[in-house]
Amino acid sequence: MKILLLGPPGGGKGTQAKLLINKYKIPQISTGDILRKHVDNKTNLGQKANAYMQNGELVPDNLILNMIKKRLSENDSKGGYILDGFPRTIPQAEGLDNILNELNQTLDIVILLDVKDSDIIERMSGRRMHLKSGRVYHIKFNPPKIKDIDDITNEKLVIRKDDHPETVKKRLKIYHKTTKPLINYYNSRNIVSSINGNNDINKVHQNLIDLIKNV
Repeated sequence: MKILLLGPPGGGKGTQAKLLINKYKIPQISTGDILRKHVDNKTNLGQKANAYMQNGELVPDNLILNMIKKRLSENDSKGGYILDGFPRTIPQAEGLDNILNELNQTLDIVILLDVKDSDIIERMSGRRMHLKSGRVYHIKFNPPKIKDIDDITNEKLVIRKDDHPETVKKRLKIYHKTTKPLINYYNSRNIVSSINGNNDINKVHQNLIDLIKNV
């Protein structure tokens, strides 16, 4: 089963992908993870990508696509995978199509986790993190015992830069402009399904499983 998860930043794609990989025993393929691995291992692609990153520039699509091609060619991907956070643009989707054609693969289903902007802003701006451990709280959904204090260490929690409301709004604007058109791109193949991402995690997970069963 080859699955592409689409949805806004903070919409729950990463959380749901991890639940699905546990159930179906297929890898989650994230460009962020792949990029870090290539950079850490100082591969040829990783060194090229790192040169752009060191200059504060975006890594070009052709480098990302080459990394994706290598990842989709690995043995653990042959039984299926979950694409999370890629593609993000129409040119990336076209590049992915070329790769899949070369590998004689096709996407089975594209699933949109649909969440309203106002809910995304509430979710992300309410997050608080303990930097040393990576523990994440939420002022509404999972508050610490003492406001802005980590339950275990009693150290102060912080708001990540990416979670500030202004940053979230900018990321949503980019999502609507560059990523949302992918829905129409894949709709022409009749493989897109939508799920209400505002439901609780378990409900969304069950809805995903029901969709996948019907493919």
